[in-house]
Amino acid sequence: MSQSVPISFEFFPPNTPVGDEKLKTVVQELGAAKPEFFSVTYGAGGSTREKTFNTVMAIAAAGFEAAPHLSCVGATRESLQEIMAGYRERNIHRIVALRGDMPSGTHMAGDFRVAADLVRFIRETQGPDWHIEVAAYPEYHPEQRYAARDLAHYADKVKAGANSAITQFFFNPDAYFHFVEATRKLGAEAPVVPGIMPFHNYAKIAQFAMRDGIEIPRWVALKMEGYMDDVASIRAFGIDVVSALCEKLIKGGAPGLHFYTMNQSAVTLEICKRLAA
Repeated sequence: MSQSVPISFEFFPPNTPVGDEKLKTVVQELGAAKPEFFSVTYGAGGSTREKTFNTVMAIAAAGFEAAPHLSCVGATRESLQEIMAGYRERNIHRIVALRGDMPSGTHMAGDFRVAADLVRFIRETQGPDWHIEVAAYPEYHPEQRYAARDLAHYADKVKAGANSAITQFFFNPDAYFHFVEATRKLGAEAPVVPGIMPFHNYAKIAQFAMRDGIEIPRWVALKMEGYMDDVASIRAFGIDVVSALCEKLIKGGAPGLHFYTMNQSAVTLEICKRLAA
C-alpha cells in the first residue's frame, strides 16, 4: 500500500560520545523517510535534561523538526519556564508533555501532579504557538487500575490544551480503535497517533511489554520463541508483523505513525519502505 500519513520517530539521548556520533548517522538515515518530526525522551525526574536539550539541538541543526519530551515530575514553574524559554530562543515550538516516570525511591515532588497540569501551565504561560503532544494508552496506563479513570485523565489533557496525542506502543489494533472511539465520546477530539515499536530486539521488547501490561499476541510470541537464535527469521517475521499492523491502522483512519526507534534505523526504515511501496 502507499503510505499516506505523516510519520515521526523517537530517540533517547545517547550516554556516550560514540552514541552521539551514531545518532547523527541514524538521524540522516531516517530523515530520508521525510518525518514530520523527531521526538527526544526525558529521563526519570528530568535526569537527562541537558542530554535531551543537546540531542534536540543536534536534530534541529541537521535541518529537522525536533520535539523534546518534558516531564512534570519534580519540576517547578520556574524551571519549566527556563527550559521552554531556551527552546523558544532556538525556534523549537513542539513539545511532548508528560507526567514522567518517578525516579526510583522517590515520591512525587514539584509544582505539578499530572500531565494535564503541565499542559494547562504551558498554555497559560507560553501562549498558543506551541504544538503540545501528550501520551495515550490504548491498553490503559500500567499504574491505573480503572480504565474509566485512565480515559478521563486523557480527556483532561486534551481539554487542557493538547493538540494531539502519541500512544504507548501496542500490537492489537482493536485496542487503538476502541480507545479513539471511547475518548471521542468524552469530547477529546485531538488526533491520536499510534506509537509503533518495531521488533529491534524481541527479548527486550517482550520485557518492555510485560512491564507495562502490553499484549503481544500469543501466536506472535510463540513464533518468535520458536525461531530461538535465528536472528534473520526473527527480524523478517517482526517486520512482517509490524508492517501489517501499520497497514491496518492506516486503513482504519490513523492520522499518523510514530516509531519508537531505539536509536536504530534499519528495521524502522524497512517498514517505512514497505508502507510506501
